[in-house]
Amino acid sequence: MKTKALLMLTGAAMAAAPAFAGGHMASELTIVSWGGAYSKSQLNAYHEPYSEKTGATILNDDSSAEAVAKLRAMNEAGNVTWDVVDVVAADAIRLCDEGLALEINPDEDLAAAPDGTPASEDFGDLLVSDCFIPQIVYSTTFGYRTDMVGDTPPTTVCAVFDTEAYPGKRALEKRPINNMEWALMCDGVAKADVYDVLSTPAGQDQALAKLGTIKDDVIWWSAGADTPQLLADGEVVMGSTYNGRLFSVIEEQKQPVAMLWDAQVFDLDGWIIPAGLSPEREARARDYIMFATDTQRLADQAKYISYGPARMSSAPLVGQHADLGIDMAPHMPTDPENAKNTLLYNYEFWADYRDDIDAKWQAWLAQ
Repeated sequence: MKTKALLMLTGAAMAAAPAFAGGHMASELTIVSWGGAYSKSQLNAYHEPYSEKTGATILNDDSSAEAVAKLRAMNEAGNVTWDVVDVVAADAIRLCDEGLALEINPDEDLAAAPDGTPASEDFGDLLVSDCFIPQIVYSTTFGYRTDMVGDTPPTTVCAVFDTEAYPGKRALEKRPINNMEWALMCDGVAKADVYDVLSTPAGQDQALAKLGTIKDDVIWWSAGADTPQLLADGEVVMGSTYNGRLFSVIEEQKQPVAMLWDAQVFDLDGWIIPAGLSPEREARARDYIMFATDTQRLADQAKYISYGPARMSSAPLVGQHADLGIDMAPHMPTDPENAKNTLLYNYEFWADYRDDIDAKWQAWLAQ
């Protein structure tokens, strides 16, 4: 649902906005994201400071989970109503390949680091697509109820498949991504071989068979807020979600929940600018991107949520949580203690195989 997140502060500020192609930038922009604590962190770190600086109105839309399908439909209809969209890297690759997102030149369109290091070097290998501007490194991992696991809390992701030692419901996302990888790892496939195995029909069947051993014990989730709520209510003994959501339920809500970092899946989240915008809207979107992805802004987001900033120059600036006053570094998925056993999400694999595996996944769910 679209809500007006910020109001235009002054007409004078807009009058001072830079010109583009003989005209002014658009006076408002619609930014699409994921909702919850994540959107709140963007509001605090990016949206409010940008509106204060420029006077632009920002409309917030929490539809990122449907971004690919909606942008396809908007493009088909010739009516693109979004200006900046937050997507995961794999979806950015798909949108770029389909011509639905604009290409970005990092060293022209993004700010350099404070010491002059070009953006292309500061973001480095995280620039996984010509159309994608990364913001954060996050992970999908597990939380568990500390009061429901007895005297031996889980230490490996394979505890999810051990219903004898850890009876009770589990929460898993209602899509194949991550679930298939964990299933193969817990069925004896070496981490380095997971995507090679998953590229074959036999490997896909193997993953689904492993997941089938706990299918009756799973509550499927679609929104990132679902697992934290299920954990808080004691409806599941453990469940997967984004590490920032778990940070919120543990540190902010003080629920009896702990993190299971083992086999956390690293992923990237960031911005794309949709193709098909007017020159004025494109100029506003690019101006916002330049502002929101500079070194300080990415470090500022870490004050509100436990996701690692995507720029190398931002990492030393990560400090304490703005409200809790706790050191945020140990809560980042990239912290060395938390990152002892991580799985790197394979963007290219899922861009290539997503549609086919989705079809097999949906058929399996329906069985």
